[in-house]
Amino acid sequence: MGDDHSSARPLRADARRNRERVLQIAQEALAADGLTISFDEIARRAGFGVGTVYRHFPTKEALFEAVLLGRVERFVADARALATATDAGRAFFAWFCRVAEQAAGNQALCDLLEGGAGLGLRPGSTLEADFADALGRLLARAQRAGAVRRDLSADDVRDLLRGSLAAERHARGRGAAGRMAAVICDGMRAGAD
Repeated sequence: MGDDHSSARPLRADARRNRERVLQIAQEALAADGLTISFDEIARRAGFGVGTVYRHFPTKEALFEAVLLGRVERFVADARALATATDAGRAFFAWFCRVAEQAAGNQALCDLLEGGAGLGLRPGSTLEADFADALGRLLARAQRAGAVRRDLSADDVRDLLRGSLAAERHARGRGAAGRMAAVICDGMRAGAD
């Protein structure tokens, strides 16, 4: 992560509180406004000068990494944990719906999963490779179990996930959260082809 303070002196209590406040406000702002939010706006919402934000996060990317990449790492960890589940189909569909549900409520996560936005999900990055590998393993197991269409590739599922994020955001606006991910999952089920 870009904000590793492990080699630095421990932060004073007030500096720790400021850093946590910046992270909290950044998380809220990114969820609502996406990756276009500025440092200045995050500082304003936190009630700090922009210098306070820069002291903790030297670049916009470092702040966004601190807020977002941990979420994607949890998606990867969840997929890896589900890779040995007894019901491979249920594990695959549960993971897909969980990612769609959690990311759809967070514009910055949608932006990140859609295009990488210059952060840790850019093509060729370690986190991108881990995400693709974890998804691929879940998909392959679910296909071997006969739960998912065999003609789907991991890239197809990534595209469906991206589409699901946009569809879920709109469905939430009309009170139908989770519906679009469920419809997409139905289309991925074996026998749907």
